[in-house]
Amino acid sequence: MLDKNPSNLLLIEETLLLKSLAIFADTPETILAEIAELTEEEEIVAGNDIVKEGEVGSCMYIIFKGEVSIRKEKNVLATMQEKDFFGELSLLDTEKRSATATAVTDCILFRIDQEPFYDLLEQQPEVLRGIMKILSNRLRAANHQISELKTAALGHIG
Repeated sequence: MLDKNPSNLLLIEETLLLKSLAIFADTPETILAEIAELTEEEEIVAGNDIVKEGEVGSCMYIIFKGEVSIRKEKNVLATMQEKDFFGELSLLDTEKRSATATAVTDCILFRIDQEPFYDLLEQQPEVLRGIMKILSNRLRAANHQISELKTAALGHIG
């Protein structure tokens, strides 16, 4: 499943990748370089699960290359590609994963683990602002979807 064969990205390339992510868009490059040093590169073969719904999580993933399917039970919630990320809730709390992530194609991912990330947050709280912004946007979108589903369901009843 896991092949530790790094792509040998330079620190500056990883920093630029992080800067391109919405979650880190407002984070200064000097701090992004610190985050880049925390990342662990993983290669995942197509068809393999990266994380499984219900397992305890303590890291997030950034997709450098490849495509990942996010699903709850058998329902596909999203298909993520290069420069997307998932599992960010596990950076904030160690709870059970809410969905399964599966490699659709062979993938190169960067993993950020919770403990070293917490240490960074203590020194650089502005990183937390980016995470809170993304989570707020995702929560708003989920609330909108719930509202639309309720309206559609009520329309079918009446």
